[in-house]
Amino acid sequence: MFEFPIGVILESFRTDRSSAIRMAAQLGAKGIQMYATAGENSPENLNAQARRELLKEVKDSGLVFSALCGDLGRGFGNKELNPELIEKSKRIVDLAKDLETDIVTTHIGVVPADPNHERYQIMQEACFELASYADTVGAHFAIETGPEKAETLKIFLDSLHSTGVAVNLDPANLKMVTNDDPVQAVYTLQKYIVHTHAKDGNHLLAGNPEYIYGVVHPVPVEFQGVRYFEEVALGTGSVDFPNYLKALEEIGYRGFLTIEREVGEDPAADIATAYRFLKKTMKENEGFRTED
Repeated sequence: MFEFPIGVILESFRTDRSSAIRMAAQLGAKGIQMYATAGENSPENLNAQARRELLKEVKDSGLVFSALCGDLGRGFGNKELNPELIEKSKRIVDLAKDLETDIVTTHIGVVPADPNHERYQIMQEACFELASYADTVGAHFAIETGPEKAETLKIFLDSLHSTGVAVNLDPANLKMVTNDDPVQAVYTLQKYIVHTHAKDGNHLLAGNPEYIYGVVHPVPVEFQGVRYFEEVALGTGSVDFPNYLKALEEIGYRGFLTIEREVGEDPAADIATAYRFLKKTMKENEGFRTED
């Protein structure tokens, strides 16, 4: 049976790019994801030669790009900001294609549950344009799950009538923010899933995602500094990874499980633990095999 390739987000190592590439290769990962929103890895700072050199470095390490991260930190709920954000997002897709990946993951903001909400239409219009561009170059903008429940996101995606805007399924975000079921989310969003993050966490307190993600300004004082969730080491949180992986296999997903670690004092050790946990879980799950 199929064995999911495991990737790592370079920035999770919290070191320089070349060192992170080497560490991912030494771990045994098959791919990497890289932030491409600012600094040396942004499209404006990687000319054609630099892109070729980076791709060669990655390939020489036995790796591929599973995706780029194009999260610009604002979402697409502000009509005034969207033209600039959409243009930069397109340039990140161009970079992704040069680095031989078809996937750019991003947060689009919090999709309102009510389709009549003013921000719903603004986000739709932005995603229509993103989807159209992605379709023309054979790529996907993959929305990261978490700010809303899977069913709400599916209804929104169905309204676009395109897979140019797809899904990066982050099971921990779903659990931590909305306390949604990541296993059921796989079935709900199955036709849109093109990439996944391997992360774990716990839901601590119910809260308004619009406050958690800073969509509403200002956030009321009584909701500031509240600890709604915690990210924890893979395999120690609330995500049911055995059944989550079985669900991915069942729907025919064949993409990456890309490890993301945003907290912790020893990220390299946590990433190594996560890698071993995923390999062990796949090996123990009926219908999976792993390579030694």
